[in-house]
Amino acid sequence: MDAMKIVVFEDHLVGQLSPITIGRPAYAISCGSYRLVDWIDELQLPWSGLVRPHLRTLQEQDYGVTHLLQPTDQPILMLNARMVPSQETLKWLCALKQQQEPMTAWTNQTLVAALIPPAHQTQLMRGESIASLLSNAVQAKAIDDLPRQEADVALFEYPHDVIRWNMQILPENLQHRISRGNYEEVVEGVFVAEGARLGQFVVSETRDGPIVLDAGASIGPYTYLSGPIYLGRNARVIEHSAIKDGVSIAHTTKIGGEVEASVIEPYTNKQHHGFLGHSYLGSWINLGAGTCNSDLKNTYGEVKMDYRGRKVATGMQFVGCIIGDYSKTAINTSIFTGKSVGACSMVYGFVTTNVPSFVNYARSFGQVTELPAEVMIATQQRMFARRNVTQRECDVQIMRDMYALTVNERQLAGEPLSL
Repeated sequence: MDAMKIVVFEDHLVGQLSPITIGRPAYAISCGSYRLVDWIDELQLPWSGLVRPHLRTLQEQDYGVTHLLQPTDQPILMLNARMVPSQETLKWLCALKQQQEPMTAWTNQTLVAALIPPAHQTQLMRGESIASLLSNAVQAKAIDDLPRQEADVALFEYPHDVIRWNMQILPENLQHRISRGNYEEVVEGVFVAEGARLGQFVVSETRDGPIVLDAGASIGPYTYLSGPIYLGRNARVIEHSAIKDGVSIAHTTKIGGEVEASVIEPYTNKQHHGFLGHSYLGSWINLGAGTCNSDLKNTYGEVKMDYRGRKVATGMQFVGCIIGDYSKTAINTSIFTGKSVGACSMVYGFVTTNVPSFVNYARSFGQVTELPAEVMIATQQRMFARRNVTQRECDVQIMRDMYALTVNERQLAGEPLSL
C-alpha cells in the first residue's frame, strides 16, 4: 500500500475529559511527559486533525495542521485523539505505519484506528458520514465493511485517568526520552540536558525511576527529588521544594512547595509553599501561596468523582484535583479530595464542591459570581506579556468560545450565582 496520511480525530466522548479539553485538543494532553501528538510526530507522516470547531484555528496556528479532510489518492490512517501516550501506544502506532491492508481497530467497542483506502474516502468525506464517524463509529458506512480487529490500546475516558496513567507510564517514557535525547547523567539516575542546572544541596532518590531535566530547566538549592520526575524546557523548581513519586512538569513553569504524582501543563505557576498531590493542572494557572489540595479521603476509601452530576468510581485511593486552563487560586485556598475546577475561574477559601468555568468561587464566604469573558481576555493579555507571549486573535476568540460552551456548567452547578 502507498504512503499514508494520518488524521487524528476527536470522537463523541471527548467531552467527558472536561475541563482538561475545554481549550485543547485531546491529542495535546500531557501524560508521562509526552502527548499523543509527540508520537504522531515520531511517525514522520503528514497529518491533520478533526477537532471541535472552536479549536480549528488554534490547531492550525499551534500545530501547523489543517482541519479540512479531503479525499486523497493515499490511504488515510484515522487515529483516536484520546489514546494514552504510553510506550505501548507508540509501538502499536509504529506497527500501524507498516500496515498494508485496510482495517479498523477497536477497544471495548470504541474505534481507536482505521486504515481507509482511497476507494472508501469519498463516502467518508461526506458530512453525513463524518458526523456518523464522530458520534457513533459503529454506524459509519464508510468503514463498517472493512476488516475489524481488537486492539489493546488505552484511552483517556475521564480526567482522573490522566493522573492514573501518568504514574504508570512515566518511568518507561523517561527511559525513551533519555535514549532519544542528549542528556548527561550528573548524579546516578539524574539526567540533564544542555543548560539545565541543579542547585546546591539537592537530594535525589531514583530507585523508582529517573529524574530528567530538559534544556534550560533548573532546580533550586535544598530541594528533595524522588523519581520518576520530568522537568520540561525552561521550567523552574524553587528552593526548599519536594518533588516526588511521578511528577511530569511541562515547559516554562515555576513550581515550589510539595508536589506528588501530578501533571502540570506549560506556563503554569505553583511557585509558593503548599501541597499538590495526584492532580492535574492545565496551562496558565496560578496557585496562590499556601494553596493545598487533599488527595485522600478521611475514610481511606476509593475516590468517586462527580462529572456533571454523574458519579464515577475511579478505582483509586488517591485523587487530588483537576484544574482547567487559566484558573487561579487565592492564598491559602484549600481544595477537597477529588474536586474539579473549570477553566478561567477564580477560587477562594474552601473548595468543597466542583467549580464551574468562568466564576468567582468564594462559596465558603457565601458568594459565587459569574466571571465575564472580557475579564479573562484582559487577564490573558497581562499573563502573556509577562512571559513574552503575543496574544493572538485566536487566543482571544477561544476565551469567548469557552465562555459560550460552558454556559450550562454555570446554570447546572447548583450554586447561587449572582450574574
